[in-house]
Amino acid sequence: MTKAEFKHYDLTLVEPAFDSPLTDLIIDLNHLRKKRLDGTTPSQIFFNLKSIFHMLESIGSARIEGNNTSLLEYIETKLEEKVDVPMGVKEIQNIESAMDFIENNVKKHPINRAFVSEIHRMVVEGLPTSPKGEGDKTPGQYRKSNLQIIKSKHLPPEWVLVDEYMNELFDFINQDSGPKFDLLKTAIAHHRFVWIHPFGNGNGRIVRLFTYAMLIKLGFNVNVGRIINPTAVFCNHRNNYYKYLEQADTGEKSGILAWCEYVLRGLKEEIEKIDKLLDYDYLAKEILVPTINHSLERKYITDVEAKILRMAIEKKMIQSSDLKEIFQGKHGAELSRQIKRLVDKKMLQRIGFKDYCLSFGDNYLLRGIMKVLGDKGFLPHLDGK
Repeated sequence: MTKAEFKHYDLTLVEPAFDSPLTDLIIDLNHLRKKRLDGTTPSQIFFNLKSIFHMLESIGSARIEGNNTSLLEYIETKLEEKVDVPMGVKEIQNIESAMDFIENNVKKHPINRAFVSEIHRMVVEGLPTSPKGEGDKTPGQYRKSNLQIIKSKHLPPEWVLVDEYMNELFDFINQDSGPKFDLLKTAIAHHRFVWIHPFGNGNGRIVRLFTYAMLIKLGFNVNVGRIINPTAVFCNHRNNYYKYLEQADTGEKSGILAWCEYVLRGLKEEIEKIDKLLDYDYLAKEILVPTINHSLERKYITDVEAKILRMAIEKKMIQSSDLKEIFQGKHGAELSRQIKRLVDKKMLQRIGFKDYCLSFGDNYLLRGIMKVLGDKGFLPHLDGK
C-alpha cells in the first residue's frame, strides 16, 4: 500500500453543474426538508418506531468501527435494563445518549467546539482507551499527538494544526451561505472532519453524530415526525463509504463532488423509504400485522394476545370496552385485566385516560418488528447479526 501522506487543500464550497445529478439531489432534498409531515400514522406509534431506528443507528455506527455486539445481545441488554453491561454494549449506549443530547440541544446551540467536545465526552465515557478499547485518554479534547488512519492513503494534519483546521471547519458550517448550499456543506463538512481526525479516538462515531446534528439543524427534524437515519447511508455499503472518502481526500473538485453525490443520494433514499411509515395503511399492512403474525407463528405471543394486538392495529387506538368483540359475555373488570396484562408486557402503551396503542417494548415483539423492518429494507445491514 502507498505510504500515507498529508496533502493540504483549502476548505471551500464546490458547486455542481446545473444539469448534474447532484443538483437534482439537492433540489429533491430541499423539497423533502420543507415538506409538511401530514401522515396518518399515530404519533405514539411513529415515535416508538423512531426509538427502534435510533437503536439500530447506534449499533450500525459502532459496527463500522469494529464493534461485534449482535443485535439480539443488545436488545436483551436494553430491555432488561442491566447496569453491568459488556463494553461493546456500553459503546452503543453512549452513542444513543449522544443522539438524545443532540436532539434536545442542537436547535438551541451552535455546532461549535464546545458542542462537539461534549458529544465526544459522551461517546467515549467509561470505555477502555485505545489501542485495545474505544475510549479516549482525553475526553472532549483534541488530540496531542500525530496519528494515522488504518488502510487510508491520507495522513491527517499534525496535531499542532488541529485547532486551526477545526476553527476553520466551524466557521465554514456556521457561515450563512444560503439555503441552496446547506446540504453540500453538510457532506463537505463530514469529509473535512474525517480528514482532520481531531480526536485521539472515536472520530468515526463522532463525525456521524456531527452529521446528524447538522441535518437536524437544517430542518430534517426528528421532533416533528421525520426519522432520519444517516448512519444507514454509511454502514449499508462500508466499502463505498471509504472509496468516496478517499476520492475526496485528493482535494480535487471532482472527488469532492463525487463524495457529496454519494452522501446526498443515500440520504434521499433513506428519507423517502422511512417516510412510508407515515402512511398508516402501508405501515399496518406491511409492517405491523406481519410482526404480530411472526410473533404468533413462533409462539412468542398467545392467540388471545394476537387478537387484541390486531384489533389495536386496526383501530389505531383501543379501549378496554372494545374487547367485548373478543371476550363476549365478560365483565368490564375482566376486559381491563386483559388490557393491563398487555401493558405490563409492554405490548400496549397507555395514551391519555382510557386509550391504548401498540407498543414494541416487549422482547419478542421488538424482535418481530425488527425482522419485518429488515425484510422490507428499512434497516441498515448489520452483517446478518
